[in-house]
Amino acid sequence: MTGSAFGSPARRVAVAVGPAVLLLAGLGFAGAMHPGAAVVVAVAAVAGAFWLVRPPPPPDAVAKPLPAPSPATLQAVLEGIPDPLIVLNGAREIIAVNGAASESFGIGSLGRDLALSLRHPEVLAAVETAVAGGSSSTTEITLPAPVPRTFALHVAVLGEENGPGSAPAAAPRVVLVLRDETRAKRAERSRADFVTNASHELRSPLSALIGFIETLRGPASEDVAARERFLTIMQSEAQRMARLVEDLMSLSRVEINEHVLPRHRVGVADVLAAVADALAGRAEKRQMTIRLTCPADLPPVLGEADQLTQVFHNLVDNALKYGRAGTTVEIVAAFVERMPGTPSGALRIAISDAGDGIDTLHLPRLTERFYRADAGRARRLGGTGLGLAIVKHIVNRHRGQLTISSRIGEGSTFTVFLPALAPPVGDARQGVGGPADVIKP
Repeated sequence: MTGSAFGSPARRVAVAVGPAVLLLAGLGFAGAMHPGAAVVVAVAAVAGAFWLVRPPPPPDAVAKPLPAPSPATLQAVLEGIPDPLIVLNGAREIIAVNGAASESFGIGSLGRDLALSLRHPEVLAAVETAVAGGSSSTTEITLPAPVPRTFALHVAVLGEENGPGSAPAAAPRVVLVLRDETRAKRAERSRADFVTNASHELRSPLSALIGFIETLRGPASEDVAARERFLTIMQSEAQRMARLVEDLMSLSRVEINEHVLPRHRVGVADVLAAVADALAGRAEKRQMTIRLTCPADLPPVLGEADQLTQVFHNLVDNALKYGRAGTTVEIVAAFVERMPGTPSGALRIAISDAGDGIDTLHLPRLTERFYRADAGRARRLGGTGLGLAIVKHIVNRHRGQLTISSRIGEGSTFTVFLPALAPPVGDARQGVGGPADVIKP
């Protein structure tokens, strides 16, 4: 006999627990059981009976599996991850990437082997181990181009329902996540370099200051002429230390962010004109001239105006320091079809002086920090030995190039190449200055 033969749920409950309730009531009246306890037991029995005879849930109320997310939804999830992420199948082909990975590693299309986009032995070895059934792993790698960058590489293996090798080769198999640790690594190295360089380079001026102070407090305490001469030298050494610390801080900031590509459109013509104006007074003191040849239709570049100003200010300032008095410093800007070693168009900005020139032996090392071809002359002219190092790192950040050429007795030319955003339409392609030529002063 089925439960439905007893009618409604209430009737089925009454039939099921009625005798038990009557028995509890009799025990309570007879004193064999406390009446309160009997009531509690009866209520619990009735409630449990109602739960047992509840009707089954309708078919629509049964939980259904969630629908599989669409490819667009999955891609949106990937784009929400700030670190570069790459998904590979069992054949080591790229089947999904996010925007950070495309931008960092130039992955333009899917379905290609990972080695065509990310050729690094440790990365490929970790992927091969994962595809062969190995476990997930984490390692640190350094990618050398276009500027050295350090990543924490996480390789995660996607599970297979029926064990290793059961999934088809085209199915997702490995996930790569690369966390950029470059800024932290460079900050750590910059702090160490700052302490080392500062302690070494500040030792000489500090020793000079201490010596002069001891002399002024001793033998030269009453010598007015010596006091004035020593105070002048002390002021010069103090200013040198201030410039040194300022350049060290500037170099540290540039190195920490060297791997971050600038995002702003900058008009190089405006930067060069501002630099020529700023240094016109210094040129006039040496009876020198700054000649700026810059086409009006020079295309913009991606960059930071302040840093590019620092680059050209350092180079023109050096040309004024080392050029012969009464000569001209030439600044020539032009668009070129190809930057050396690349197929892309670029701006070429050449800064030339008519100085004594630099021996070719020194040219490869000029951009090293604290390297000076003529140390004594550089210090007399107020140089810290860091200017060209700062120039090199800023140009690297802008994905450009710096070349140096020099001839003894004729002068030197420092040429900066910067990737151009768009080709020009007029005279800039040939480097013809025309009416845009500026002479300062």
